[in-house]
Amino acid sequence: MFGIHSYWLFLVTGILLNLTPGQDTMFIIGKSLTGGRRAGAAAALGISVGSVFHTLAAALGLSAILKASALAFTIVKLVGAAYLLYLGVKLILSKQAQPLPGAGATANAAEARAHSRSAFVQGIVTNILNPKVALFFLALLPQFIDPGSTSKTLAFLALGGTFITTGLIWCLVLAFAAAGLQSFFQKNPTMRTLIDRVVGTLFLAMSVRLAWSR
Repeated sequence: MFGIHSYWLFLVTGILLNLTPGQDTMFIIGKSLTGGRRAGAAAALGISVGSVFHTLAAALGLSAILKASALAFTIVKLVGAAYLLYLGVKLILSKQAQPLPGAGATANAAEARAHSRSAFVQGIVTNILNPKVALFFLALLPQFIDPGSTSKTLAFLALGGTFITTGLIWCLVLAFAAAGLQSFFQKNPTMRTLIDRVVGTLFLAMSVRLAWSR
């Protein structure tokens, strides 16, 4: 279909790659620890939306620009690193946290929704601004598409959709598992603040790693 070959091999490869820890994994775990299950799930959905963007970019040939232009790659990379740096500094400098949204009967539902929306948007932005993801889609997907196919765009979309679906399932598992640890922190604002500092430092480390990547 659409000139796709070895689909089941692609499916297994995609699942194994999704299980490999990376920037998205750390981001989801961090959001789940600081914002709970709802924020973690929102972050996972945001990352999936970002992956849709990369799939479309690969299908339309836009990702090839990042591969061919060192300047374009560097610009996107540094913008992404700067955004991660901003998120990390924001968490590190945050004031002592109040009990997490949804932690008790008096929790503010509006605050919980705002927290989730923020995690969703941040997930989209961090994924889109990671040029390594764009190059990954451009490098992996063509290997399973017949060069002579007349439906390459549809093939890119089908393979990308498969990868995104399996990735979303795994990301939601991560989000729910990490959120399960939240019960140790949600009743203790001081401990929550410590988690914010740790997660913020993690974001700073991811920022440096992305900035120095080639």
